Amino acid sequence: MNKSKLLADISLLFIAFTWGVTFVLAQNAIAFLEPFSFNGFRFFIAAILLGSFLIIFQKGQLKQINIKILLAGILIGVWLFIGYAFQTLGLLYTSSSKAGFITGLSVILVPLIALLFLKVRLRLNAIIGVSIATIGLYLLTMTDMVSLNKGDAFVFVCAFGFALHIIFTGKYASKYPALLLTVIQVTTVAVLSTTFAFLLEDWQAAVRPEILFSSEVIMALIITSVFATALAFLAQTYFQKYTSPTRVALIFAMEPVFAAITGFAWAGDRLSYSAVLGCAFIFIGMVLAELPSRKRISAI
Repeated sequence: MNKSKLLADISLLFIAFTWGVTFVLAQNAIAFLEPFSFNGFRFFIAAILLGSFLIIFQKGQLKQINIKILLAGILIGVWLFIGYAFQTLGLLYTSSSKAGFITGLSVILVPLIALLFLKVRLRLNAIIGVSIATIGLYLLTMTDMVSLNKGDAFVFVCAFGFALHIIFTGKYASKYPALLLTVIQVTTVAVLSTTFAFLLEDWQAAVRPEILFSSEVIMALIITSVFATALAFLAQTYFQKYTSPTRVALIFAMEPVFAAITGFAWAGDRLSYSAVLGCAFIFIGMVLAELPSRKRISAI
């Protein structure tokens, strides 16, 4: 593995760590501020931060704005919004454990979609790694797999959204400036989230000072906007040019592992033996996918 790929994998793993660690914060904030409203504020703050950096330090990238990069950024943003929106909708009807597993199925969907539509074939180690990581996701998250409901279907759409976000980020990351592309996609999510907040939520409650400026919401917005949104999606957009969508999906499968560990350490959540085993399986799957293999089906 060359240095660029190694740095990309480490950076993407740190993104998964950031998302996992901030999951508890976001959950606490949504108890005060409804999901679309929270994401609207979160992504608008991130868009303002990234846009300001773009204007002040990378003004030259503005000259590269054209219809192609706008469409690419909007497309990536739409898939990212679909991921967040349908996950939120699904959680109204299903459990968080089932939603966690179904969302994690993007680790399977990414290589399948890439194979069927982009004709990107996998190394044998990647196939084994994806399979083991999927078993790990099941062990980590599934505690009540009794029956399926419409919430599960919504979350499955969410998994497709996140999978396609990874795939299209990989497709356009090497073609356009990372910062400009990230500003467009993050702004797209902000606009769509705010629109749906107006349509589906009590948006007036979101602007009440006692809610918006509560310590829980302020802390969650600052941390998620800066680290889990602005920096995370900028890093993903930049580093995906050095790796494949399948490897990104496998690395991001570590997010629920970090979330489980954080919940155990900070929130006092119980971590069962199956959950610990699931964490180990996900890690092993990720490592196996990185190992070189003599017999290749094709390069990732």
